[in-house]
Amino acid sequence: MHESRYTEPVLSWYAANARDLPWRRPDASPWAVLVSEIMLQQTPVVRVLPSYEAWLARWPVPAALAAEPPGEAVRAWGRLGYPRRALNLHASARAIVDRHGGVVPADYDELRALPGVGAYTAAAVASFAYRRRHAVLDTNVRRVLARVVTGVQYPPKAQTTAEVRLAEELLPPDPPVAALWSVAVMELGALVCTARAPRCADCPLSGDCTWRLAGKPAYDGPARKGQTYAGTDRQCRGRLLAVLRHSSGPVEKAALDDVWDDTLQRERSLATLIEDGLVDPLDDGRYALPG
Repeated sequence: MHESRYTEPVLSWYAANARDLPWRRPDASPWAVLVSEIMLQQTPVVRVLPSYEAWLARWPVPAALAAEPPGEAVRAWGRLGYPRRALNLHASARAIVDRHGGVVPADYDELRALPGVGAYTAAAVASFAYRRRHAVLDTNVRRVLARVVTGVQYPPKAQTTAEVRLAEELLPPDPPVAALWSVAVMELGALVCTARAPRCADCPLSGDCTWRLAGKPAYDGPARKGQTYAGTDRQCRGRLLAVLRHSSGPVEKAALDDVWDDTLQRERSLATLIEDGLVDPLDDGRYALPG
């Protein structure tokens, strides 16, 4: 096993260009890394930063969050979106207390067993918090490897076995260096090898990029559509949940009815919030965050 020709250029670029993000600092705890990874799922850094800092100020260790009702996690989640992540993080905090003495585990399989922690998040926490050697494949890493090595503009929509194998082959042999490599490639994808407007002139791998050297062939596949939000059930769910988050106690049904005009969509969205465990229907006809 040996380090690839990509390792040194990427690590040197990262040393000079990495953003100063709190979850990357030496004093960031494994719990802080886990919180950041859950919050960063499908949410940009600029939106995560204030919520991350407020969350850790209130719940600096898993036991602090585990002691609160799950509804408080949903309330604190604010407008980050995909609020089931808040419930998963709360359930993970309780599992960490119950199974691991309040300490976020370092083992990949133990991390993977936490509620809401998938393969990517388990690898990221093991790698970034504990400097373990794991392939960390997020959208940015997949895009960089697709262009530099495979020569295509975008990776497949669903992660493939071949991508995992390639990422593992490119991991430096030394675990701490491998962890640094993973975050460096991620940063390269976020800042330079972006989806819509890659800045190839600023890329440390420009001279070695198969896609660039081939003339940047256009993506050959179905059109990639941006996500819509306005008027969707997701927006409706967010409006309903906001009423509960901003209330100090249970709310009347009329308060929920006031925030969305389409009755069928509103009732459907409320039903899915209840089904997802994000809203509790009370016996007196009112609604509350989960207790």
